[in-house]
Amino acid sequence: MSDFFEKVSSQVDPFKKLASAIPGFKGYVERQNRRDADKLLRDTVARRFEERWTRASNLQAEMVSAGQLMYVDDMEKASLALRTFIDKIKTAARGYSGMFDAVKINEDELERLYKFDAAFLDLANDVSNALDNVEASMGDESALPAAIRHITSIARNAVELFERRSEIVTGDQ
Repeated sequence: MSDFFEKVSSQVDPFKKLASAIPGFKGYVERQNRRDADKLLRDTVARRFEERWTRASNLQAEMVSAGQLMYVDDMEKASLALRTFIDKIKTAARGYSGMFDAVKINEDELERLYKFDAAFLDLANDVSNALDNVEASMGDESALPAAIRHITSIARNAVELFERRSEIVTGDQ
């Protein structure tokens, strides 16, 4: 996995490089770079989950075509949980704390937030593996319900895990 923070830091414009020589401004630039890196990372996670969501929707269509209508609603639950996660990660706050915000976010908290969000890339792989299992179980009436429950569980866990993201900022972890 490429390090998004290094990517953003290496692309700092000349003005910010010059201004970072000003006492106190360097920390501001680094925090802004971490915010930008986290946003770039979350956009990447969202795109990967979009791909999984599309695949889950295609599997639903295959179920309809194969006459396995009894499983379509269950698969829809997994798709809905994936869509919910995607929407949440796309619209999450950038780790910004303004001068008058109730919760101030420092550089260490931004780093923890970045690492927390990076773990979602691994979760995208888990979703992909679970979708592989659903696809492989399509003809097996005894294995398909368990495979669908598994993908649904992973998708719901992604949403629940994301809900704990705010704990990184508030320190309630």
